[in-house]
Amino acid sequence: MSLSTLRREWLRRPVREMLAGAVATVALIPEVIAFSAAAGVDPQVGLFASFVIGVVIAFAGGRPAMISAAAGSVALVAAPLVHAHGLRYLFAAGLLAGAVQVAFGLLRLGVLMRFVSTSVRTGFVNALAILIFSAQLPQVLGAAWPTWAVLGAGLALIYLVPFATRAVPSPLVAVLALTAASIAFHLPVRTVADLGRLPDALPLFALPAVPLDLDTLRIVLGPALAIAAVGLLESLMTAGVVDDLTETASGRDRECWGLGLANAASSLFGGIAGCGMIGQTVSNVKYGGRGRLSTLFAGAFLLVLTVLLKPWMSQVPVAALVAVMVMVSVDTFDWSSLRALAVHPKVSGAVMLATVAVTVASANLALGVGVGVLLSGVFFAFKVARLLDIAPERDEAAGRLTYRVTGQVFFASADAFVEGFDTGAAAGLAVAIDVSGAHFWDVTAVAALDKVVARFRAAGAAVEVVGLNRASATLVDRLDKRAALGGA
Repeated sequence: MSLSTLRREWLRRPVREMLAGAVATVALIPEVIAFSAAAGVDPQVGLFASFVIGVVIAFAGGRPAMISAAAGSVALVAAPLVHAHGLRYLFAAGLLAGAVQVAFGLLRLGVLMRFVSTSVRTGFVNALAILIFSAQLPQVLGAAWPTWAVLGAGLALIYLVPFATRAVPSPLVAVLALTAASIAFHLPVRTVADLGRLPDALPLFALPAVPLDLDTLRIVLGPALAIAAVGLLESLMTAGVVDDLTETASGRDRECWGLGLANAASSLFGGIAGCGMIGQTVSNVKYGGRGRLSTLFAGAFLLVLTVLLKPWMSQVPVAALVAVMVMVSVDTFDWSSLRALAVHPKVSGAVMLATVAVTVASANLALGVGVGVLLSGVFFAFKVARLLDIAPERDEAAGRLTYRVTGQVFFASADAFVEGFDTGAAAGLAVAIDVSGAHFWDVTAVAALDKVVARFRAAGAAVEVVGLNRASATLVDRLDKRAALGGA
């Protein structure tokens, strides 16, 4: 690591970096505890995981300023395994998932994120903001007035304190002030201690206590692959969001194998696997986090709060943390995307809304993004297919008919290509199919060209194909040879 890189990623504005990381930590605690419950594990499993992942990813990850921890998407995948086979198999699955993610990064497969469109990324961000907000509702709905008072005071402090000072992030001011007020006035509100048991000691290293045999592999392989896929997807999407916010580039492949190392380490220290946390990451960046120090401090400070400062942390009002999470959801949502619906192409808006709808309905980020990517591909294919044009030019004196083809010929436009020729009116003519302005992409396209040529010949026309570019000609020649040898 060069000296300039060291200064940029670790030594620039250390106080601001640590304060930003502290805001991310405050926003992590309620989510991590909730996700631990969703996965069917003790809160300390999620908290240990978030500490270990945060520390390891700070050094190994490819995206400075990104916050990674135990996440809800991974918890949803892990829950069935925990319920069916117990916690030790979850640790084994996390270890295997980490190995898969390391392999993914070393094989440089992070480039696959290029296939995720801006509309899908926007839908991903908006859906996650909605999920973060909706996750806070059970903490306040049906609660007594003191809870609502603390929530209102927390939001007021978060949004009004910056008008007085920006030296200390306003979420920290809100949490400290409301905790002091809750203790001083003995407010009847739920506290962090009511969410679950906090850790009593530091995490310890231990290998998963599972048999090393094929039965174990059969049990953990499916969940491990799912954890690896979901974690990579969410982390790479989050890294892309930070790239846009900071106008800097991240090392996607390094982020993949760095996440793998972090998840493997988490499993070895009694934690659940995790991934990038977009809400906490956005908050970290908003309050000045730009380097690896903020990521490291977010993880380390989490352990300090939940272990060393446990007596005080236990008395923090849940409503104060809900106020922070409401702020996180508001900051995460891309409000400009709502205005863009009126001016952007309807197809782009449909992809974004479909991503949001599927993600929110299923609470599965991977499914939502998968649907968005699929729709983007389908809409793109139809759009390109519609650009195909076939123009006939008849020369009666020479008895010649020329069809000039422009555009892309592939599986989505192959039928339109075939239908663009009037083979019945070509009897006795010399037909030329000029494809110098076209490109043939796949087997379906070549089969369509063969079908058109065969129909012209069956109608009694002399036909020739001219203008094949080198790539198209190579594809046609290769497929012709395979057909001659009896290939598919």
